[in-house]
Amino acid sequence: MKSPARLLLAASCAAALLSAPTAAWSADKKADKTNSVDCTKVKCIALTFDDGPGRYADKLLDTLKKYKSKATFFLEGQYVKSRPAFAKRMADEGHELGNHSYTHAHLRELSDDRIREELTRTQDIAKQATGKAPTMLRPPYGELDDRVQAIATEMGMPIVLWNGGSRDWATRNEKAIYDEVLKNAKRDGVILMHDWVEQTVKVMPKLLTTLQKQGYHVVSVSSLRGAGDLQPGDIYPVGTEDENLAAESPAEAP
Repeated sequence: MKSPARLLLAASCAAALLSAPTAAWSADKKADKTNSVDCTKVKCIALTFDDGPGRYADKLLDTLKKYKSKATFFLEGQYVKSRPAFAKRMADEGHELGNHSYTHAHLRELSDDRIREELTRTQDIAKQATGKAPTMLRPPYGELDDRVQAIATEMGMPIVLWNGGSRDWATRNEKAIYDEVLKNAKRDGVILMHDWVEQTVKVMPKLLTTLQKQGYHVVSVSSLRGAGDLQPGDIYPVGTEDENLAAESPAEAP
Protein backbone atom coordinates (compact mmCIF):
# COMPACT_ATOMS: atom_id res chain seq x y z
CA MET A 1 0.00 0.00 0.00
CA LYS A 2 1.28 3.48 -0.90
CA SER A 3 2.04 5.84 1.94
CA PRO A 4 -0.16 8.93 2.47
CA ALA A 5 2.77 11.11 1.41
CA ARG A 6 3.11 9.28 -1.92
CA LEU A 7 -0.66 9.44 -2.52
CA LEU A 8 -0.61 13.18 -1.90
CA LEU A 9 2.32 13.63 -4.29
CA ALA A 10 0.55 11.64 -7.02
CA ALA A 11 -2.61 13.68 -6.62
CA SER A 12 -0.64 16.91 -6.83
CA CYS A 13 1.08 15.80 -10.04
CA ALA A 14 -2.23 14.81 -11.62
CA ALA A 15 -3.75 18.17 -10.76
CA ALA A 16 -0.77 19.96 -12.26
CA LEU A 17 -1.09 18.04 -15.52
CA LEU A 18 -4.80 18.79 -15.79
CA SER A 19 -4.26 22.49 -15.23
CA ALA A 20 -1.23 22.80 -17.53
CA PRO A 21 -3.05 23.90 -20.73
CA THR A 22 -4.97 26.63 -18.93
CA ALA A 23 -1.88 27.75 -17.04
CA ALA A 24 0.13 27.92 -20.26
CA TRP A 25 -2.61 29.97 -21.97
CA SER A 26 -2.75 32.35 -19.00
CA ALA A 27 1.01 32.83 -18.91
CA ASP A 28 1.33 33.44 -22.67
CA LYS A 29 -1.74 35.67 -22.63
CA LYS A 30 -0.15 37.92 -20.01
CA ALA A 31 3.12 37.98 -21.93
CA ASP A 32 1.28 39.06 -25.10
CA LYS A 33 -0.60 41.95 -23.50
CA THR A 34 -0.16 45.06 -25.64
CA ASN A 35 2.03 47.18 -23.40
CA SER A 36 -0.28 48.22 -20.54
CA VAL A 37 -3.41 49.01 -22.56
CA ASP A 38 -6.53 48.46 -20.46
CA CYS A 39 -9.33 47.76 -22.93
CA THR A 40 -11.94 48.08 -20.18
CA LYS A 41 -11.07 51.78 -20.08
CA VAL A 42 -10.14 52.59 -23.69
CA LYS A 43 -11.48 51.64 -27.12
CA CYS A 44 -9.62 48.65 -28.57
CA ILE A 45 -9.71 46.66 -31.78
CA ALA A 46 -7.79 43.55 -32.89
CA LEU A 47 -6.46 43.07 -36.41
CA THR A 48 -5.92 39.38 -37.11
CA PHE A 49 -4.04 37.88 -40.04
CA ASP A 50 -4.72 34.37 -41.34
CA ASP A 51 -2.78 31.89 -43.49
CA GLY A 52 0.67 33.21 -42.65
CA PRO A 53 3.39 33.94 -42.38
CA GLY A 54 2.56 35.51 -45.73
CA ARG A 55 5.07 36.72 -48.28
CA TYR A 56 4.61 40.37 -47.20
CA ALA A 57 4.71 39.73 -43.44
CA ASP A 58 8.05 41.50 -42.97
CA LYS A 59 6.69 44.76 -44.41
CA LEU A 60 3.56 44.42 -42.28
CA LEU A 61 5.67 43.92 -39.17
CA ASP A 62 7.66 47.06 -40.02
CA THR A 63 4.40 49.04 -40.16
CA LEU A 64 2.99 47.58 -36.95
CA LYS A 65 6.23 48.45 -35.17
CA LYS A 66 6.21 52.01 -36.51
CA TYR A 67 2.64 52.57 -35.32
CA LYS A 68 3.19 50.80 -32.00
CA SER A 69 0.40 48.32 -32.74
CA LYS A 70 0.06 44.63 -32.00
CA ALA A 71 -1.65 41.97 -34.07
CA THR A 72 -2.65 38.33 -33.81
CA PHE A 73 -1.31 35.99 -36.49
CA PHE A 74 -3.10 32.69 -37.15
CA LEU A 75 -0.32 30.62 -38.68
CA GLU A 76 -0.42 27.72 -41.10
CA GLY A 77 2.25 25.17 -40.32
CA GLN A 78 3.25 24.77 -43.96
CA TYR A 79 4.11 28.48 -44.18
CA VAL A 80 5.89 28.56 -40.85
CA LYS A 81 8.04 25.82 -42.34
CA SER A 82 8.84 27.91 -45.44
CA ARG A 83 9.13 31.29 -43.65
CA PRO A 84 10.37 30.53 -40.10
CA ALA A 85 12.19 33.86 -39.77
CA PHE A 86 8.92 35.77 -40.22
CA ALA A 87 7.21 33.67 -37.57
CA LYS A 88 10.09 34.20 -35.16
CA ARG A 89 9.97 37.95 -35.71
CA MET A 90 6.23 37.97 -34.95
CA ALA A 91 6.86 36.32 -31.61
CA ASP A 92 9.97 38.35 -30.82
CA GLU A 93 8.13 41.63 -31.41
CA GLY A 94 5.30 40.73 -29.05
CA HIS A 95 2.56 39.75 -31.45
CA GLU A 96 0.18 36.93 -30.61
CA LEU A 97 0.36 33.57 -32.38
CA GLY A 98 -2.57 31.32 -33.19
CA ASN A 99 -2.98 27.95 -34.91
CA HIS A 100 -4.71 27.90 -38.31
CA SER A 101 -3.99 24.22 -39.10
CA TYR A 102 -1.11 22.90 -41.17
CA THR A 103 -2.69 22.84 -44.65
CA HIS A 104 -5.81 25.05 -44.29
CA ALA A 105 -7.92 21.93 -44.12
CA HIS A 106 -11.69 21.65 -43.72
CA LEU A 107 -11.40 20.25 -40.20
CA ARG A 108 -15.04 19.12 -39.97
CA GLU A 109 -14.41 16.74 -42.87
CA LEU A 110 -11.46 15.02 -41.17
CA SER A 111 -11.28 12.22 -38.64
CA ASP A 112 -10.39 13.10 -35.06
CA ASP A 113 -6.86 11.80 -35.58
CA ARG A 114 -6.39 13.90 -38.70
CA ILE A 115 -7.66 17.01 -36.93
CA ARG A 116 -5.15 16.42 -34.14
CA GLU A 117 -2.39 15.91 -36.72
CA GLU A 118 -3.20 19.20 -38.49
CA LEU A 119 -3.12 21.12 -35.23
CA THR A 120 -0.24 19.32 -33.54
CA ARG A 121 2.09 19.69 -36.54
CA THR A 122 1.46 23.43 -36.52
CA GLN A 123 1.99 23.68 -32.76
CA ASP A 124 5.27 21.81 -33.03
CA ILE A 125 6.74 23.66 -36.00
CA ALA A 126 5.69 27.07 -34.62
CA LYS A 127 7.34 26.30 -31.30
CA GLN A 128 10.46 25.12 -33.08
CA ALA A 129 10.62 28.34 -35.14
CA THR A 130 9.63 30.85 -32.46
CA GLY A 131 10.29 29.22 -29.10
CA LYS A 132 6.61 29.29 -28.16
CA ALA A 133 3.55 27.37 -29.25
CA PRO A 134 0.40 29.15 -30.51
CA THR A 135 -2.07 29.80 -27.70
CA MET A 136 -5.37 29.82 -29.62
CA LEU A 137 -7.08 28.18 -32.58
CA ARG A 138 -8.84 29.65 -35.58
CA PRO A 139 -10.25 26.82 -37.69
CA PRO A 140 -9.93 27.46 -41.44
CA TYR A 141 -13.04 29.00 -43.02
CA GLY A 142 -14.39 29.51 -39.49
CA GLU A 143 -15.75 25.97 -39.69
CA LEU A 144 -16.49 24.53 -36.29
CA ASP A 145 -18.35 21.61 -34.74
CA ASP A 146 -18.43 19.75 -31.44
CA ARG A 147 -15.47 17.54 -32.40
CA VAL A 148 -13.23 20.46 -33.35
CA GLN A 149 -14.19 22.25 -30.15
CA ALA A 150 -13.50 19.15 -28.07
CA ILE A 151 -10.05 18.70 -29.60
CA ALA A 152 -9.25 22.39 -29.07
CA THR A 153 -10.21 21.90 -25.44
CA GLU A 154 -8.03 18.80 -25.23
CA MET A 155 -5.09 20.74 -26.68
CA GLY A 156 -5.58 23.68 -24.31
CA MET A 157 -6.62 26.32 -26.86
CA PRO A 158 -9.51 28.78 -26.90
CA ILE A 159 -11.15 29.27 -30.33
CA VAL A 160 -11.02 32.75 -31.86
CA LEU A 161 -13.26 33.58 -34.82
CA TRP A 162 -14.05 37.14 -36.01
CA ASN A 163 -16.86 39.70 -36.05
CA GLY A 164 -15.64 41.87 -38.90
CA GLY A 165 -13.94 41.24 -42.21
CA SER A 166 -11.84 43.06 -44.78
CA ARG A 167 -12.56 40.90 -47.85
CA ASP A 168 -8.97 41.67 -48.84
CA TRP A 169 -8.52 38.27 -50.46
CA ALA A 170 -11.49 38.96 -52.77
CA THR A 171 -11.02 42.60 -53.78
CA ARG A 172 -7.22 42.97 -53.75
CA ASN A 173 -7.94 46.71 -53.77
CA GLU A 174 -6.49 49.14 -51.21
CA LYS A 175 -9.50 51.48 -51.08
CA ALA A 176 -11.96 48.59 -50.84
CA ILE A 177 -9.98 46.99 -48.01
CA TYR A 178 -9.68 50.31 -46.17
CA ASP A 179 -13.41 51.04 -46.52
CA GLU A 180 -14.46 47.52 -45.47
CA VAL A 181 -12.34 47.51 -42.32
CA LEU A 182 -13.58 50.95 -41.25
CA LYS A 183 -17.18 49.90 -41.95
CA ASN A 184 -16.71 46.90 -39.64
CA ALA A 185 -14.59 48.63 -37.01
CA LYS A 186 -16.11 48.68 -33.53
CA ARG A 187 -14.96 48.44 -29.96
CA ASP A 188 -13.56 44.95 -29.26
CA GLY A 189 -13.85 44.13 -32.94
CA VAL A 190 -11.86 41.18 -34.27
CA ILE A 191 -11.07 41.90 -37.92
CA LEU A 192 -10.09 39.17 -40.40
CA MET A 193 -7.23 40.06 -42.76
CA HIS A 194 -4.38 38.31 -44.60
CA ASP A 195 -0.68 39.14 -44.70
CA TRP A 196 -0.29 37.47 -48.09
CA VAL A 197 -2.48 40.15 -49.73
CA GLU A 198 -0.09 42.87 -50.93
CA GLN A 199 -2.78 45.56 -50.97
CA THR A 200 -3.57 44.90 -47.29
CA VAL A 201 0.04 45.52 -46.34
CA LYS A 202 0.27 48.63 -48.54
CA VAL A 203 -2.86 50.24 -47.05
CA MET A 204 -1.95 49.41 -43.46
CA PRO A 205 -0.21 52.73 -42.64
CA LYS A 206 -3.28 54.69 -43.76
CA LEU A 207 -5.61 52.30 -41.97
CA LEU A 208 -3.71 52.39 -38.67
CA THR A 209 -3.51 56.18 -38.83
CA THR A 210 -7.29 56.43 -39.25
CA LEU A 211 -8.08 53.87 -36.54
CA GLN A 212 -5.83 55.67 -34.09
CA LYS A 213 -7.41 59.04 -34.98
CA GLN A 214 -10.78 57.45 -34.22
CA GLY A 215 -9.51 56.59 -30.75
CA TYR A 216 -8.74 52.90 -31.25
CA HIS A 217 -5.85 51.09 -29.64
CA VAL A 218 -4.79 48.28 -32.00
CA VAL A 219 -4.07 45.30 -29.76
CA SER A 220 -3.77 41.52 -29.75
CA VAL A 221 -6.96 39.52 -29.24
CA SER A 222 -6.13 38.55 -25.67
CA SER A 223 -6.11 42.21 -24.65
CA LEU A 224 -9.76 42.75 -25.65
CA ARG A 225 -12.58 42.89 -23.12
CA GLY A 226 -13.92 39.41 -22.45
CA ALA A 227 -10.84 37.67 -23.84
CA GLY A 228 -8.74 37.87 -20.71
CA ASP A 229 -10.28 34.86 -19.00
CA LEU A 230 -10.80 32.54 -21.96
CA GLN A 231 -10.50 28.85 -21.17
CA PRO A 232 -9.53 26.04 -23.56
CA GLY A 233 -12.44 25.38 -25.93
CA ASP A 234 -14.15 28.72 -25.27
CA ILE A 235 -15.29 30.59 -28.39
CA TYR A 236 -14.56 34.29 -28.87
CA PRO A 237 -16.11 36.70 -29.82
CA VAL A 238 -19.24 35.41 -28.11
CA GLY A 239 -21.98 34.52 -30.57
CA THR A 240 -19.80 34.17 -33.66
CA GLU A 241 -20.13 30.37 -33.56
CA ASP A 242 -23.72 30.81 -34.75
CA GLU A 243 -22.78 32.86 -37.81
CA ASN A 244 -21.86 31.68 -41.29
CA LEU A 245 -18.31 32.98 -41.60
CA ALA A 246 -17.24 30.98 -44.65
CA ALA A 247 -18.23 33.75 -47.08
CA GLU A 248 -15.65 36.07 -45.51
CA SER A 249 -12.81 33.56 -45.77
CA PRO A 250 -10.91 32.58 -48.95
CA ALA A 251 -12.23 29.52 -50.77
CA GLU A 252 -8.73 28.08 -50.47
CA ALA A 253 -5.38 28.99 -49.01
CA PRO A 254 -2.87 30.97 -51.14
